[in-house]
Amino acid sequence: MSDPTEECPAAVPVAATQAGSVRGRWSWTEPTVWTERMLTALEQGVKGGVWFSLVDKVFSRRNLEAAYQQVARNRGAAGVDHVTVDQFGDDLATSLDRLHDGLRCGSYVPQAVRRHWIPKPGSTEMRPLGIPTVRDRVVQTALGNVLEPIFERNFAAHSYGFRPGRGCKDALRRVDALVKAGYVHVVDADLKSYFDTIPQDRLMDLIRRQVADGRVLDLIEAFLKQGVLDGLSAWTPEQGTPQGAVISPLLANIYLDPLDQHMAGKGFAMVRYADDFVILCRSREDAEQALVEVQAWLAQAGLQLHPTKTRIVHVEQEGFDFLGYHFRGRQHWPRHKSLGKLRDTIRSKTCRSHGGSLQAIIADVNRTLRGWFEYFKHSLKTAFLDVDRWVRMRLRSLLRRRAGRRGRGRGLDHQRWPNAYFAEQGLYRLVAAHALACQSPCG
Repeated sequence: MSDPTEECPAAVPVAATQAGSVRGRWSWTEPTVWTERMLTALEQGVKGGVWFSLVDKVFSRRNLEAAYQQVARNRGAAGVDHVTVDQFGDDLATSLDRLHDGLRCGSYVPQAVRRHWIPKPGSTEMRPLGIPTVRDRVVQTALGNVLEPIFERNFAAHSYGFRPGRGCKDALRRVDALVKAGYVHVVDADLKSYFDTIPQDRLMDLIRRQVADGRVLDLIEAFLKQGVLDGLSAWTPEQGTPQGAVISPLLANIYLDPLDQHMAGKGFAMVRYADDFVILCRSREDAEQALVEVQAWLAQAGLQLHPTKTRIVHVEQEGFDFLGYHFRGRQHWPRHKSLGKLRDTIRSKTCRSHGGSLQAIIADVNRTLRGWFEYFKHSLKTAFLDVDRWVRMRLRSLLRRRAGRRGRGRGLDHQRWPNAYFAEQGLYRLVAAHALACQSPCG
């Protein structure tokens, strides 16, 4: 059951004796909050493992200014007050003064979250998204600047979602390495409505283990209890964290970290990205035991696995999907939903009634193809062949319509507008990009 390829469970070990400056080891932290003295205390550990007197770091004017700059870079829509990022910044000094004074004297109260429904990829269902006001996003970012290093220090190594210096590709590389090392029995897990079902009282208990500043705890709880405005109806959630809130990914990782540590302690090779995770095992028996362990832990944590989406599979036989890829044997390629999402995007850019020039359309399509390839460039070559053919068919159909013909591009259209024609127009070719990536030492 043990995993010789597994990383150390602690993502950031106590590092006071490591080479290099403490600032270099924590370069991602907000320097207006985390001084070298605080970072040294973070590495060496504070008394009792609990941090006091943090609220002044949250409402520090420099931290609020840095938080606004982060919010401004991310853009985003306005909340229930209809104030945009630009409008908030038009008189930034006054806006931040109000937040500083409200947080300092304790009069700050978060506004309601505006609920917005977005399509769920590959499904007819809609996913709820909470959009806080800009002022609340600034405060949540400032709060995250203070809290994230405290919890990041001890997060497990096999958690990759919404963490500094980590991302989807790191998680995918880890899965690929485990599969190639013989971990071919996989628990393909799916948490049911995770963000909406996190028990808030238990989450706060976990936070209190490392944070003892009462005003900071009250602020976190205020964000958890934020009202939700959905159309004309308003309500207050009793559980969960609002998807879309700046602080939610950190809170979600805090709640699942004990599961990460539990599975690592049991010797299971688990790879988690936010609420999406897989457990890779050498035998069917180990996979079944891993599933039992996860189910038992989730039950006591007030969570549950999706009954129809959670399963045990063999990589060589059924394969499994993870972070947009489908893994089968030692190969992987874009899963059906990823291909469907790409095609939907390309369709919107190449509709036959499009009035733009072919060059402008191709330039727009290229932006999508380049971004998609950057993520999926480690796929099988055949995946790119199919997409290239399909994109050229969409463009031939558009040109066919402009020539007064009906239907999709086919037959003689391949002679009227051969592949070389689209290459001359600058169309991005995934197959060519893949060949170039394979030649590159970093590809």
